[in-house]
Amino acid sequence: MKGLEKIQFEILSCLEKGERENKQLTSKWMNQRYPSEHTQEAVNSLEREGMLEKRLGGYKITEKGLEALEPYRVKRAIILAAGFGERMLPLTLSVPKPLVRVRGKALIETLLDALKAAQIPEIIIVRGYLWEMFDGLLRRYPNIKFVQNPLYKEANNISSAYLVRGLLANAYVCEADLLVNNPELIRKYEYETNYLGRYTSHTDDLCFHVSNGVIREFTLGGNQCYHMYGISYWNEEDAKKMQNDLEAAFRIPGGKEYYWDDVPLKVFKEHYSIAVRPCLEGDIIELDTVKELEAEDPDYRN
Repeated sequence: MKGLEKIQFEILSCLEKGERENKQLTSKWMNQRYPSEHTQEAVNSLEREGMLEKRLGGYKITEKGLEALEPYRVKRAIILAAGFGERMLPLTLSVPKPLVRVRGKALIETLLDALKAAQIPEIIIVRGYLWEMFDGLLRRYPNIKFVQNPLYKEANNISSAYLVRGLLANAYVCEADLLVNNPELIRKYEYETNYLGRYTSHTDDLCFHVSNGVIREFTLGGNQCYHMYGISYWNEEDAKKMQNDLEAAFRIPGGKEYYWDDVPLKVFKEHYSIAVRPCLEGDIIELDTVKELEAEDPDYRN
């Protein structure tokens, strides 16, 4: 049963990752990472409960701490990769957009490498356009499973989410055309349903308007908002609601024209309280056009 406070979760999650990477995490480091007057109080409570212990001036997570994290374990990642990628023509005439190479590797591999590093046990790729070309990914990522989307020509990506609606619990849902420069954004554990977003004074792109860390409005363009990135996480409770809401939205007149994010953020937004998980400029880059690709990879410049 889940029972950690968020700050306790963050501390244990960081300590677990530090153990895997053989790093020494100190009280000073945690206070820098999570500036809060309650940080040391949370550390003390975890120590009292036997979830961490002091070691050589720092802290080590215990078996009890690992057990406390287990209910927050990410079970899988779902990658929506069925689309055509029209804005990146002519490159996408011969290759799906997620397989366009950037700095020597397929765009989707920046996400797959992050998922692999975070030990996400199952990866599901929903594919459609030139679907057979994704088979080559199995050589490096044998835990991939594929789902075919026969509707990718006639519907937006709500059709891909609809096909995997029963698999959303404890899962990341990711767009396939993101250049992931900071793989640490993908984590082995997640505390709550959330979307990644970068705070900005202005954007013309899709964005979240946030109050007390919770998404209140989803708009195209805005001021003093969070630029949206297409990586979200869904806990078990919200995944059950999403399963029903995706089916309802998909079947209403015009429902196939929705993007999948419209379902929890617009169509049925009253059903959810979704946190924003902040990231920084450059952590993730959306590559929608050839011009944006040229900016990231000099091999495409004339």
